[in-house]
Amino acid sequence: MSTTMSVSELAQILFTSPLQASAGPSSAQVRAAVDTRLAECGDDCATCLARVAQEAGDHPEAYAARMRWALDAIQTAYFGDAVETTYFGLAVAA
Repeated sequence: MSTTMSVSELAQILFTSPLQASAGPSSAQVRAAVDTRLAECGDDCATCLARVAQEAGDHPEAYAARMRWALDAIQTAYFGDAVETTYFGLAVAA
């Protein structure tokens, strides 16, 4: 997937996917889950991101832990050990 989405945006898409941290997904599985979820949203990032609020409201007790996992999983899957910074919506590995 070629993307200009930030780690945060990608993590929010992963957050709404059925992929679970307990499954110990590989980087390839994480990227596939993001691609699949984005396709399910009609390739509209905003549609996927809107679902994060709904999920957070439905399961507030699990929100923080799942979002931390999603952020870490995205960082590893897309950027490995590189530090990623976002400038004006463009992901830049430092």
